Amino acid sequence: MKLLTFSTLFPNAEKPNHGIFVETRLRYLLASGRAQSRVVAPVPWFPSRHPRFGRYAGYAKVPAVETRTGIQVQHPRYILAPKVGMTLAPFLLAQSVKSTVRGIIDSGYDFDLIDAHYFYPDGVAAVMLGRLFKKPVVITARGTDINLIPRYSLPRKQILWAARHAHGMITVCNALKEEMVGLGIDAGRITPLRNGVDLQRFQPVDRAAVRTSLGMNAFTLLSVGLLEPRKAHDLIISALPKLPDTQLLIAGSGSERGRLEALARRLNVTQRVKFLGALPQAELRSYYGAADAMVLASSREGWANVLLESMACGTPVVASNVWGTPEVVAAPEAGVLMTERTPHGVAEAVNRLRANYPSHEATRRYAEMFSWDDTTQGQIDLFGRILGEYRP
Repeated sequence: MKLLTFSTLFPNAEKPNHGIFVETRLRYLLASGRAQSRVVAPVPWFPSRHPRFGRYAGYAKVPAVETRTGIQVQHPRYILAPKVGMTLAPFLLAQSVKSTVRGIIDSGYDFDLIDAHYFYPDGVAAVMLGRLFKKPVVITARGTDINLIPRYSLPRKQILWAARHAHGMITVCNALKEEMVGLGIDAGRITPLRNGVDLQRFQPVDRAAVRTSLGMNAFTLLSVGLLEPRKAHDLIISALPKLPDTQLLIAGSGSERGRLEALARRLNVTQRVKFLGALPQAELRSYYGAADAMVLASSREGWANVLLESMACGTPVVASNVWGTPEVVAAPEAGVLMTERTPHGVAEAVNRLRANYPSHEATRRYAEMFSWDDTTQGQIDLFGRILGEYRP
């Protein structure tokens, strides 16, 4: 089957970790030999590359076309209008990429199905494109597109419109499916297909050697994710006064760094907190494998890939009990869930894990149950059924 993968959540040369979970799922699907794909991954238009514009300047540096892991990726630009951008985003996105999609068809790649990721604005725009080019559309819901954005009236209406006209929908966990049903979407048209973990990329390391090389000389927590309020790195920092023999490493970048550094100073834990910045996955493996626990305190998560990545490296996790996370942390060898999302809840969960710490081998074996095989077969079955039934 010939797919057009469509999403603003896809890595590029400037942001190699951006939406890497979409790329990873696609890589495993293509490796099956049952599908091929071209990728359209739009990026916001911005006129200048000057460093003073910060992350916006990065958009201007993204190449128009690139090849990633053997996959051809096009990055057409789309307009993000100030103030009204959220409500107009699906229309502007669809309008901006029409010529790109038409060019792909004209070049001889007449795809069978649009595989869209993230419901808003991407999924809504994908349905518009599907109706224009007479192609079936499957939308994958991934987290905040369902557990946050539908709180806004107009986006919610557009999401429901897209759900009615999509030919199939995928969620990365059962909790997101239940939320979509609560919005009024037909449960029978939603297929949960969890994310897997790249068991070749994320493997145990020589813990003693890597801990020495990275300067880990105490019980070490690792927190991975954007430095933004939703990831709640502040809760973990605030738990450190209750964990006096513990150090914290934070991997990620974002606008919250200054506030988090100030919090560490205020709590007199600066010497026990280290900001690593954004790390490539190859480097993350060393930190996952050497840390004693990976902590995720997020307020919202669809399916948090960092949890399985840590487990695949043999390191158990401490995580907030939200959305799809209980589906990931479902056994003692995986780690523990917080009873409350507070500094006290973080500290209590860390101590609970330490009191019943699993072997690193058991944690790795748990992660091995989450290969991509079932998810890949699920996509093949769903796409194949839709193509068998589709009539333009």
